[in-house]
Amino acid sequence: MTRVLATGTFDLLHPGHLFYLEQSKALGDELLVIVARDANVQHKPSPIIPQEQRLLMVSTLKMVDRAILGDETDIFRPIEDLKPDVITLGYDQHFDVVLLKEELATRRIDARVVRLVEHDPCPLCSSRSIVAKVLEERRR
Repeated sequence: MTRVLATGTFDLLHPGHLFYLEQSKALGDELLVIVARDANVQHKPSPIIPQEQRLLMVSTLKMVDRAILGDETDIFRPIEDLKPDVITLGYDQHFDVVLLKEELATRRIDARVVRLVEHDPCPLCSSRSIVAKVLEERRR
């Protein structure tokens, strides 16, 4: 059985998230998802939706077999515990693939890292575009 791991913040769940998770699921038999903890999101604005609610939303998606919150101090600890065969990265995720592979090797995690391709853009396929649309509509 091939275990695929996807990670993300999953704030304001949108079609781009679904596309990422569907592409990830297609690479294996079981899709595991790590939802970032609020405190660990530093590469973009803090999530709007609290981590427990984001976890609940992701957990209920039919393509997701299991979802957990990330570790507060070591983002690689859940990866060590879950032992995925494949780790997927969205086309726009900030991870440096080379550095990620080096850290996985250091921790003796034997997982293939796959950067997924960009999906067909849609007007509201990112949290940023959703927030911008809400602000635009509310200013009218």
